[in-house]
Amino acid sequence: MTYTQDELKEQVAQAAVEFIVDKLESEAILGVGTGSTVDIFIDLLAQHKQQFKGAVSSSERTTERLQKHGVKVFELNEVRALQWYIDGADEINQQGQMIKGGGGALTREKIVASVADNFLCIVDHSKQVQQLGDFPLPIEVLPMARASVTRALESLGGRVVERTGFVTDNGGVILDVHDLKIENPLQLEQQINDIAGVVCCGIFALHKATIALVATQQGVISAS
Repeated sequence: MTYTQDELKEQVAQAAVEFIVDKLESEAILGVGTGSTVDIFIDLLAQHKQQFKGAVSSSERTTERLQKHGVKVFELNEVRALQWYIDGADEINQQGQMIKGGGGALTREKIVASVADNFLCIVDHSKQVQQLGDFPLPIEVLPMARASVTRALESLGGRVVERTGFVTDNGGVILDVHDLKIENPLQLEQQINDIAGVVCCGIFALHKATIALVATQQGVISAS
């Protein structure tokens, strides 16, 4: 039997809930990311909402879904620390470094991840890569800096495409950078962060995954 991608997402979301529930305390607050796999995770996690205090959300979409299930959502400014942040990825390498932001929530995702002690990444095997860069790298940019940041990204060898008609929850625009082969994710993340007008870079190397659960045709495996 061959599982569809949707079935693999369901399997890894279920595995993530089983992994997290064992670690929950009554006062625990979880960081929760954004995306189709996370949506399934939220739906399953809600069955255990009495076992933890609430969540910090990385997007308006996630906030709405958590609240629909009766999970209390805290502002990040109310929380000193998170033990776990759970999110997906558009690409992840063997070192746990990722490209994120296909859904446009990369800035809030990175902020919440930075506060968490651990990052649990949940993906299907199609997201595993040897080298990051096949997936276009999302960059959130202040609107007034769109042209200048585009020129700077082109100087790094990228082909820049603005995500037409898309505005982030922060009021920014997304530039998707194609044709990058990212040999040193940490260095490139820091380099892009230094470009004036960049709000957030979609490389997650400074805040990489602590552990990844990966859904394969043979079952869910753990990588750390």
